[in-house]
Amino acid sequence: MGDLLRKPTGTVGVVHDITPKSANWGYVGFALHRLSPGDAASGSTRDLEAILVVVEGKLELTVGDTDFGEIGDRMSVFEKTAPHCVYAPGRTEWVATATTECVLAICTAPAKGDYPVQRLGPDGIELTPRGKGQNQRFINNIAMEGRDVAGSLLVTEVFTPPGNWSSYPSHRHDEDDFPRMTYLEETYYHRLNPAQGFGVQRVYTEDGTLDETMAVKDGDVVLVPKGHHPCAAPYGYEMYYLNVMAGPLRKWRFENDPDHDWIAQRDAE
Repeated sequence: MGDLLRKPTGTVGVVHDITPKSANWGYVGFALHRLSPGDAASGSTRDLEAILVVVEGKLELTVGDTDFGEIGDRMSVFEKTAPHCVYAPGRTEWVATATTECVLAICTAPAKGDYPVQRLGPDGIELTPRGKGQNQRFINNIAMEGRDVAGSLLVTEVFTPPGNWSSYPSHRHDEDDFPRMTYLEETYYHRLNPAQGFGVQRVYTEDGTLDETMAVKDGDVVLVPKGHHPCAAPYGYEMYYLNVMAGPLRKWRFENDPDHDWIAQRDAE
C-alpha cells in the first residue's frame, strides 16, 4: 500500500495535485496552490464538487457567476482564526488571483445533490476543543456532517499543541456499513510551527497488512485509504492539518482500535 506520504513538488504554483487516480482510490481529490501577489489560479469542477480553502493570505475569488472580491484574513494558519472558504458545485469555473502571498487548497469529491455556490467561512466556524490532557486539540469544522453544505465532502482543520496526540485514540472509517461505520478516504495536509519541525503519523490496520509510520514535515500530505491513522506533534512544535474526507455516504462514523478504546471510554466518564 506504499506511497502514502506525498511531498510538495515545488515551492510555487501547484505543489500538490492528488486525484483519485494518483491516490488509487475513488473519491477524494486535493490540490494546493502557493501563490505570490498577482499570481492567478483557475479551474473547473467538472463532475466534482469543491471546497476552496484560503489556508493563508488573501486573494480575489470568483466562483461561477459570483464575485467574492478579496477574501482571506490570517497570514499564518497558526493564528488559529477561522478560514475563509467557498463551496463550488459541479460544472463550475473558478478563478483566484493572489493579493498577498497565499496558500489555496482545493478539496474535491464527486458532486451530489443540488448545493449552490456559497461562502462557508469564516462565519459559522468556531474553534472548538476536543480531547483531554495530552490528547487535546482544537478544531475548525469547515464542512462536517452538521453543516448541510455539500453532497460528498467533509472538511475540517485541526490544531495540535506541542507534545500532544491527535486523531487519537486510533480510529478507522474504512467499511461501508452505516450506521456502524462509513467508508471515508482521507487526506491530511500538514503544517508545522516552527516550520523546520516534524510530526509523526501512523497508518495501520488491525491485521497488520498495512502498517506505515511516517515523519511528516511542513507542507506534506498523508493519504489514508484505510485503517487507523493517529498522529503526534513533538515537544516544541505545533501541528496543523487540513482534513478532506469523502466516500459513498456523507456521514462520519468510525470505530476505535479495540486495543486503545479504553482511553476514549475513560475520557468519556
